[in-house]
Amino acid sequence: MSRLEAKKPPLFISEPLTKDTVSQSLSLLGGLLKSCYGPAGRLKQLHNGVGGYVCTTSQSSAIFSRLSVSHPLLRVLTASVQNHVSRFSDCGLFTAILCCSLIENFKSLNIASFTVVKISKHLLSLCMDYLKSEACGCRVSVDFSSLETLLCLVRSILTSKPACMLNKTEVDHLTTLILKAFMFTVPCHVETNAVLGKCIIVPVKGRRVVDSTVLPGVLIETPEIQLAKPLTVKRSCSNMIKIALFCVSMSGDLFNPEEGTMTVHHGISLEMSELNQLLNVGKQLVSDEVGLVVCQKVIHPSLKQYLKENHIIAVDRAGLSLMEPLSRMTGSKPIASIHSLSPSCYGSLKDVRIESFASKHFVHLIPNDTVVCSLILCNRNETAWDELKRACETAEHVLQLTIKEPLALLGGGCTETHLASYIRHKSSSLSTSSFNDIDCSQTQYQLVADGFCRSLESVACSLNHDDGEILTDMVYGHCWFVPSGFPSVSNWSDLVSKCGCGINGNTGNLNWRRLQGQLGSPTIQGCPKEPSVKVADFLTLDCFAAKCSGLQVALETANLILDLSYVIEDQN
Repeated sequence: MSRLEAKKPPLFISEPLTKDTVSQSLSLLGGLLKSCYGPAGRLKQLHNGVGGYVCTTSQSSAIFSRLSVSHPLLRVLTASVQNHVSRFSDCGLFTAILCCSLIENFKSLNIASFTVVKISKHLLSLCMDYLKSEACGCRVSVDFSSLETLLCLVRSILTSKPACMLNKTEVDHLTTLILKAFMFTVPCHVETNAVLGKCIIVPVKGRRVVDSTVLPGVLIETPEIQLAKPLTVKRSCSNMIKIALFCVSMSGDLFNPEEGTMTVHHGISLEMSELNQLLNVGKQLVSDEVGLVVCQKVIHPSLKQYLKENHIIAVDRAGLSLMEPLSRMTGSKPIASIHSLSPSCYGSLKDVRIESFASKHFVHLIPNDTVVCSLILCNRNETAWDELKRACETAEHVLQLTIKEPLALLGGGCTETHLASYIRHKSSSLSTSSFNDIDCSQTQYQLVADGFCRSLESVACSLNHDDGEILTDMVYGHCWFVPSGFPSVSNWSDLVSKCGCGINGNTGNLNWRRLQGQLGSPTIQGCPKEPSVKVADFLTLDCFAAKCSGLQVALETANLILDLSYVIEDQN
């Protein structure tokens, strides 16, 4: 006992945000995330200190799952962003960059943190009320009877992931495929509680992106399938294919000794007993006119042969991930025991075919009503494929969120600069009673509002990675990017043609203002106008639900970190 180390007291850190190491770490994290942001974002290679798998990415979901942060304040920030990404899949970098900028800008103010928190909450309520109002000038309605806005939404997601290494033709091809796959998952018959279906991504690496395709139903890889022989499937009297779905092993393995003991009489073979039971299951399947058997695990070779002789297709090793979509698509109930088989567990299919892609062979299960589909996703190498898979999953989730709330926000930095213009306008016209309600002075409110607006504008500035000028106009409050290489005294109207989102053209008399390098910004005279055109080709759009949530999460997390007075760390 004398050799045991004495227990160390906990470490108390007061006012953690005032420590240089925390400020430096926060600035470093913010800079790293800003460098990843947008279509021209710089890629990051992430791997652990002893080697292993190297992830090349610019996506927040991949970065935060592999990035190790040590300080408790940064762990709060990263945990908040990861929780947001787990719920919305999109706008993770936006949330993290905005949060870092808010902390840095609010920390520099000589105002008590509880006052900053109260004012920032009021600013957030102004933003959310504006974004959800019909008068909002930075959102567009999504009409599901027209594909244009939906295509813009998906295209914006794909083009913002440079590690996917896609050219324009590939982006257009995948955009159409993802939207087609999503439409497959929307039920044809609307019910009171309609549930969207599922898109299963099937990997094919080492092939061209334009070889990707989408098929209704489920593809199950079967390397042993023989393509040369025609596929004969037993059909029921209604010309449908009955399917039995097993989630239990049918390999004939004996029980696990850890489950208990079993007494066996002399002369009885457990192996033969188990095989006979499997063959009895096979006989019942034949009797019930089942045409397809899918097993999550392994099917005994003798049972496979018996089923084949009776024109029943047997597919094993389907895996757990396919059980739920197969059950939903076919109406079958997964069978969990080979000792009890009820005909009510069977489902039905329209057809079964053999498909071949690259060197892979699949059994293609075609349903009666398509609520499940398979996206055969191709890319040149494993790194690009992994990044593309994440992008496709994000796009599918964004479409699901959009069908619940058919709105989108303007991208390319325009929502951020437009919101900043709106907040500057609103904060300059608040009544004295509003300051009394918040319990702050007008000067305090203006300082916090300016820090909030500069944080929004810094997110828009993060889209620029080539040292060009970044402008906002005084009419619409949109973001404009000037190519690098031009002097700051240039006539801006000659150098820009469209704003960041693409909805506004350079019509002249827009009264430009530089964003970069300005600590104080002039108040815009009047509220920023709504663009006269609400739909245009090749708009850059963001998910409405994801960005609204990101705005809330960023500000609430920043407020939480600003309000922390002590950090207590256990050193044992």
